[in-house]
Amino acid sequence: MSSISINSKKPRLSFWQIWNMSFGFLGIQFGFALQNANVSRIFETLGASKDELPILWLAAPVTGLLIQPIIGYYSDRTWHPKWGRRRPFFAIGAILATIALFLMPNSTALWMAVIMLWLMDASINISMEPFRAFVGDMLPNEQRTSGFAMQSFFIGVGAIIASALPYIFTNWFGVSNVADDGGIPDSVRWSFYLGGIAYFAAVMWTVFNTEEYPPDDIEKLKAENAEEGIWDGLIESFKGIFRMPKTMVQLSFVQFFSWFALFAMWIYTTSAVTSHIYGTEDTASAMYNEGADWVGICFAIYNGIAALVAFLLPLIAKKTSRRMTHLLALVCGALGLLSIYFITDPSMLLVSMLGVGIAWASILSMPYAMLSSILPAEKMGYYMGVFNFFIVIPQIVAAGILGFILKNFFDNVSVFALVIGGVSMLIAAGLCLIVEDNEEETELAVNEG
Repeated sequence: MSSISINSKKPRLSFWQIWNMSFGFLGIQFGFALQNANVSRIFETLGASKDELPILWLAAPVTGLLIQPIIGYYSDRTWHPKWGRRRPFFAIGAILATIALFLMPNSTALWMAVIMLWLMDASINISMEPFRAFVGDMLPNEQRTSGFAMQSFFIGVGAIIASALPYIFTNWFGVSNVADDGGIPDSVRWSFYLGGIAYFAAVMWTVFNTEEYPPDDIEKLKAENAEEGIWDGLIESFKGIFRMPKTMVQLSFVQFFSWFALFAMWIYTTSAVTSHIYGTEDTASAMYNEGADWVGICFAIYNGIAALVAFLLPLIAKKTSRRMTHLLALVCGALGLLSIYFITDPSMLLVSMLGVGIAWASILSMPYAMLSSILPAEKMGYYMGVFNFFIVIPQIVAAGILGFILKNFFDNVSVFALVIGGVSMLIAAGLCLIVEDNEEETELAVNEG
């Protein structure tokens, strides 16, 4: 690959080359899925109240807000003849995330679990953010939708396995899902251990099986790095929010309401299902832990649906448009979340997860496919990092207001958080109509600029 630079016309990659460069996302999603399905359970088990959950979850979006644009900025300015541009960040994040995944289930107090969430989310973000730019680095425009779809596939597969692990350990291997001392059950503990191993192994597969394209002018890159310090990088990263291309601004509104809905779901599904459907709030009871395990299965199902749908999205987008594909997927997700309010039979939650899975597949691919078409190759990581502001900002907003809203307007009934999430996703679907997605025109504008 040495004859090809980051800004030159890139060759089409084979299916297996795209597979290898995306495989690391399997491990990353082990981390995220274990976090999304089990952290609220861990917090409640260690004594957190329902209205405290959003604030305790604040660690996740805040670390993303701080880390993603900075990592994107510096990954654009990194080059090593052997390890490349993005892969050093993949590896560092994997090592730190593995440590965090081993430590999290050994928390004995609420404050310890919160600190571990900070460490875990920061580490995952170090690995994840450069993976988004990786597609733009390695693939020609006509393969980028497929590249992001492959990432979505591995996200789905990783999440299926990781989300179901507590249920699998309990029902297949007889590991207890109720801790005698009211602490974290062994089924959750062993799920995190296995997740840590899977995270490290999958990311390292990509690190060792992918070769990156070098910058156009390595000496110029070295000179720029010598002139700019860490503080310059920080300032430049956060200035990016005021320099976004028009399509990126439009997509940011869609992202805001999409991720507000997702964060509401991740925080409150366990509480909503155990109280609304299983009829218990006693975290030490067998019924509560049965419901919490079922939430893991539900999360596995929606991620499984996402993995399958990921390969259909490029075909649907080719027949319609990326914008319309994303709109329809978000409507499916909204209906899935809203339907949970009307469910009394736990098995019917799987129908709700069908809609959520379709939305999740699209959220992970379509906005990035639209965005990558308008961004200059040498700043792909930078802009992807800035774009991720609109993943973490809605999560911060959700963390700040959801607990207050539930406590003051809905008597702390958790299922209404999912209803709010459904309405938010409907708004996101409507906002897709304002997005301009003309690949040829936007590419020309970037090149002329």
